[in-house]
Amino acid sequence: MRLLIGTLALLLAACQPQDPDGTPAPPPADAPAAAAAAPPAQPGLVMDLSQPLLARGNEPFWAVRIDGTTLTLMQPGVPEVAYTAPGAQVTPGKAVWQARTADGQELAVTIYSSECSDGMSDMRYSMSAEATFAGRTVTGCAGKASELTRPAGS
Repeated sequence: MRLLIGTLALLLAACQPQDPDGTPAPPPADAPAAAAAAPPAQPGLVMDLSQPLLARGNEPFWAVRIDGTTLTLMQPGVPEVAYTAPGAQVTPGKAVWQARTADGQELAVTIYSSECSDGMSDMRYSMSAEATFAGRTVTGCAGKASELTRPAGS
């Protein structure tokens, strides 16, 4: 299992833009800045990025389904919006997706290797999340989509 996760992390990192020396290129200048209160990564926790993930939060309710290079933003009363990302930038303790729609809307999602509770349902998640879209940053929890059957806000 650890070999699979390690291989996936290397494959994801290999898909990232790189400088001529082989190191990952810095994010574009117009990329959203990370929030100051990002949750700390917890050493020893493993993030399984091999399956579709679901990140979601409360007040305001939001959710992002991450399935390969497609990220789908879901909010109550708003049509779903599909974004495309070249892959995740994976570093110890976190994975970051920088995604865009065809018309240029941007979405940044960061998944952290830190356990999380949504505060409303007493549900425990294996990861925490942060998403930036439409000029705002929201925080929440994340996990494998197959294990999180109940949508945010219900």
